[in-house]
Amino acid sequence: MEFFAVVNKHIEASALQERLNIASLPKFCASISRLLAHENNRGEIYCVWGQFIVQRELISGGVRFTLPNCLNTLAWTVTTGLPPTPEKIIVHCTINRREQDAEFVETLHGFVEDWRRGLEALL
Repeated sequence: MEFFAVVNKHIEASALQERLNIASLPKFCASISRLLAHENNRGEIYCVWGQFIVQRELISGGVRFTLPNCLNTLAWTVTTGLPPTPEKIIVHCTINRREQDAEFVETLHGFVEDWRRGLEALL
C-alpha cells in the first residue's frame, strides 16, 4: 500500500536533506512522539505504532526513512524538485502489504498528514 501528501512549499533538495535528520523527526511529524536514541543516520523512535529502529538515507531530491524491524517494512520519502511537481514537496509512504485492517490504514493516512502539516509549518 502507498500513501501520498503534497506539501505546498518549495525548498532545495540539499536544504531538505540538511533539515530532515533522525534528531528532527519528532519536530516535523506529530505521529513520532519521542526520539529515544540517535547516532548519525540511525536511531530509535517511539511513534504511533510503538518503538522502532529508524534509518535515514539521502536519495535523489530528498531523504528516505525506513523502519527495518517493522513487520510491514514501513518506509517513507520526503522529496522535492522532481517531476511532475518540482516546485512542491512530496511525502510518500509505503508498506509491503496490499491490504491491511482499516484502523491501521487510518494511522498511515494520519502519519502522512502529520508530515504534511509539520513540513508546511516548519519549512
